[in-house]
Amino acid sequence: MDDHSRRHSPAAERNGPPILAALQRLLPPSGVLLEIASGSGQHAAFCSAELPGWRWQPSDYDAAALPSIAAWCADLTNVRPPITLNVLDTTWPGVPAQVDAVYCANMIHIAPWACTAGLMRGAARHLAPQGLLITYGPYLLADEPTTPSNLAFDADLRARNPAWGIRRLADVTAEAEAAGLHLRERIDMPANNKLLVWAHAG
Repeated sequence: MDDHSRRHSPAAERNGPPILAALQRLLPPSGVLLEIASGSGQHAAFCSAELPGWRWQPSDYDAAALPSIAAWCADLTNVRPPITLNVLDTTWPGVPAQVDAVYCANMIHIAPWACTAGLMRGAARHLAPQGLLITYGPYLLADEPTTPSNLAFDADLRARNPAWGIRRLADVTAEAEAAGLHLRERIDMPANNKLLVWAHAG
């Protein structure tokens, strides 16, 4: 796979290092990780290279994204070939029966709301008992004012697709709890983003 197949996201390049730092703190030395909505593949390539004990399974809803993911990860022996994955499906073909982590960046606000419930249900199905679901992106929080940049971003998303938009953390939490997951940690990230850590309840 040559470099011409690679898509490039400036945002993914910028937020990769702080996300990696969080993953290095949160994750044990080894395991199997499913990445949902891998996009260009830059996060998979950057993070998996620095987490050599982890086997990384990238995926995306858009089959047209897979060549870019494969190109970015071509030289990484701990990254499996990317697969198509629709979080709304009741089964996730190609996903290992049990994974130690599920990582999903910048999908919840760029997908219909039903996808949040699908993400939570699927993660709960596949996560090992001590496994973590890690989501990254902007959220609307009741205890923090929404920044002007996030308000503008939300308006832009909804103008592009009325089914998109920055979600209220309370609503996301409700969907997670319905699937048997609870919010374990909330981490402030650059550019008014949050990294949220979810785990099996109980």
